[in-house]
Amino acid sequence: MGDEVDGHEVDRSRAGLLARRLAVLTGALVLGSAGIAHAGDDPDVDAGKCQVVKFCVGVGVDDETGGSGGQAGGSQGSSESSESKLKCKYTKVDPKPPAEHPAWKGQDPAKYDMYFRGCSDGGLDNPDGFIVVPEGQPPVPQVDPQELGQRAVDSMTLLGPDIVSPKAAGKYTVGVPMWMWVNQSATTYGPNTASASAGGITVTATAKVSKIVWQMGDSASVTCNGPGTPYQASEGMAQSPTCGHVYSKTSAGAQNGKFPVTATSTWTIDWQGGGAAGQLIEVRQTNVQVAIGEVQVVR
Repeated sequence: MGDEVDGHEVDRSRAGLLARRLAVLTGALVLGSAGIAHAGDDPDVDAGKCQVVKFCVGVGVDDETGGSGGQAGGSQGSSESSESKLKCKYTKVDPKPPAEHPAWKGQDPAKYDMYFRGCSDGGLDNPDGFIVVPEGQPPVPQVDPQELGQRAVDSMTLLGPDIVSPKAAGKYTVGVPMWMWVNQSATTYGPNTASASAGGITVTATAKVSKIVWQMGDSASVTCNGPGTPYQASEGMAQSPTCGHVYSKTSAGAQNGKFPVTATSTWTIDWQGGGAAGQLIEVRQTNVQVAIGEVQVVR
């Protein structure tokens, strides 16, 4: 029977099985001068001075997230992500192989321990070979920082633009400059920050809208690199200095007599942690219909 050491199972009776597994994976692994018994069905097999310590570790990156909460995108957008649930078993190699063994990867056996790592993903065995860690330190599961970055993003609520202008109930006229702008909140414009942790690694992601592309419904497209400028009555007939459009025809011929306007925001997300950094992109949309009429001449 195994003992419990720091919450992990320790099994000293199956050293022979480990020896056979190492032999299959490495071809020829010499574990030193101490004798290792061959595995078999005889319950009296002598394991000699060998000791096997097994760490069974499940690496999941869906449960340790933090941030603004909510579901990414809601009904206004979508993002692609994959579920990851990697389960690994770490088996300590004791006694240690000779210092010249390639599995040490140049590390000093006097200061490091060696473990055999066998992982399964989706039920398929994926033996990844040997890893070395500082002596006395439990093996740390290998986690992809970029995947944690995506998990942090998935924990955020990132929505499409919160359009202030144009409004569905607004009255707009051919030839009169239209000013477009949006509200700025953490969920509709950013910045929005969240973190995700697994395997001793924490990755923090910060999302912010980098541009909004407006499809105006009259075949025109306007790209705005900011939220736009709110219109003031004092501006009169001036055009928006940051985000605007001038319609050259009415919406009378459009479906329902209105132009379908689509505002598509691009969220740029910078993440860093675990000794790495990178960038992710998410896209969200918001729709509004606007009526464009002719100039009324008073006689």
